[in-house]
Amino acid sequence: MTEFLSGFTPFKADDVEKYTKLGWWAGITFGGILDRAAETYPDKEALVDDNNRLTFSQVRDKVNRLAVGLMGLEIAAQERVLVQLPNWNEFVFAYFALQKIGAIPVLLIDRYRQHEISHFFKLTSATSWILPEKYQRIDYRPVIEAVLQDHPQTKNIILVRGIPTKKYLNLEKLIENADLAETNLFELKDQKPDPMQVAHMGPTGGTTGLPKVAPRTHNDYLCNVKYAAKAWELDSDDTCLLAGPVGHDLTFSKGLCAGILTGGKSVFLDSTEPKNICETIERERITAVVWVPALARRLINFDRLKDYDLSSLKKMHCGGGASSPDLIEAVMEKIGCKFFNAYGSTEGQSTMTRSNDDLETVYHTVGKPTCPHDIYRVVDGNGKELPSNTPGELFVKGPGVFSGYYKAALENEDVFAKNGFFKTGDIAKIDDSGCITLTGRMKEMINRGGESISAVEIENLIILHPDVEAVAAIGMPDPEMGERVCAYIQAKPGITLEFEKIISFIREQGASVLQLPERIEFIDSMSLTETKKLIDKKVLQKDIKKKLETL
Repeated sequence: MTEFLSGFTPFKADDVEKYTKLGWWAGITFGGILDRAAETYPDKEALVDDNNRLTFSQVRDKVNRLAVGLMGLEIAAQERVLVQLPNWNEFVFAYFALQKIGAIPVLLIDRYRQHEISHFFKLTSATSWILPEKYQRIDYRPVIEAVLQDHPQTKNIILVRGIPTKKYLNLEKLIENADLAETNLFELKDQKPDPMQVAHMGPTGGTTGLPKVAPRTHNDYLCNVKYAAKAWELDSDDTCLLAGPVGHDLTFSKGLCAGILTGGKSVFLDSTEPKNICETIERERITAVVWVPALARRLINFDRLKDYDLSSLKKMHCGGGASSPDLIEAVMEKIGCKFFNAYGSTEGQSTMTRSNDDLETVYHTVGKPTCPHDIYRVVDGNGKELPSNTPGELFVKGPGVFSGYYKAALENEDVFAKNGFFKTGDIAKIDDSGCITLTGRMKEMINRGGESISAVEIENLIILHPDVEAVAAIGMPDPEMGERVCAYIQAKPGITLEFEKIISFIREQGASVLQLPERIEFIDSMSLTETKKLIDKKVLQKDIKKKLETL
């Protein structure tokens, strides 16, 4: 009988039987898809980054070596390990090595700092942390020291691309020193997890404060990956550019995992500069790219776009934000590739337009569910299903959708209907053909270039300032990023506040750049809703929109 992690909500027995019996769950693990790719395409190039190029068999060798090294550190099955790595091949080594030994990676993006990292250590009871020593302008050593003050029980700090020291472990040395003797390889096979168990945890924006984590099993996540790859026609002939953060579900699932599942090549790029993107597409003969609309817009607005040969690019998958018709039209005209307009989340809902959809469908909808066995419904405030073309809250359920947040029993009661459907918090309508149009959202989240940022979390940081009386964080419209963070702040009587001092105060709390407002409006009093209990953010959103229009 499968032993489940405490704090994880298993799928209901009836659903398990149905998804398994009908073959929607393949019963394969993440380690299994890598092994299968290495056996099918041993000499085919699999990964490219700024450091090296590796075939599938070479990737598997490094993964196995690291897995043996991690076993030597006594990282046990179902232990949580924070993985905070940029778009480097080492991300793949770390993630899949943990999968091989049945440990659970918790995926963090490189921009997280002490505030968020300490939260994830506490929430997940992680025992280890894999991260760079330095990345671009970031020196992580002070961050490590600050986090360890709060979590001195941490067993392992494993640095990547750093100088080996007595203080911290080194990922490259773990790989180099590993012994792949038969006894170790047999032990590694014994560590293979049950596909019903938690494979990894992905952070997701919290509407009531700090982020939550969504546990995903091997079965439900790889079901999602399989059908998404089919939906945007990814196969072994594709070379996919991964320019968005690999710790994001979008890049990880639709790009990296889909590439390994199908035997395609993944090219990591840790730059979002249009020049570097164009050079990489031209040099590597990129056929597919998966990213957010903000990066697509940055590319098509590049003044030297015509200087590069981008003719190899056949398809572009855009999710994590709204793709406007003018953006889609510009991509197709300037680059000449297919545009897949998509929607998804860490929790598992995933929709996409298809290559044979007409332009109106691609322009104005996010297509149909990628997994044909997932069920999407639009309901009213009482949970009653609404007729087609009628806006309401989007509910989802199926073999590609998660089963509940980790250690969040009360919240799970709130976000799951009694019939097991997940309440996405997104307002949508479904037309007669089954295509979905997003019309709004119920959750207080700010979508900045594909990053889901909690307004409440920002407010909770700012309100700690001794001179702040009230605060409201909202998303302000932005042509490039979709939204940027704006904070409205009411100071205490007789106090004058300044932008720089508020930003410095937030930084002092150990917050990351994601929590820093890009604009602050200091006001004398807050507009309240009719009940006089809540700040009326609709008024603030109208106000900032009007101010931006006068610029």
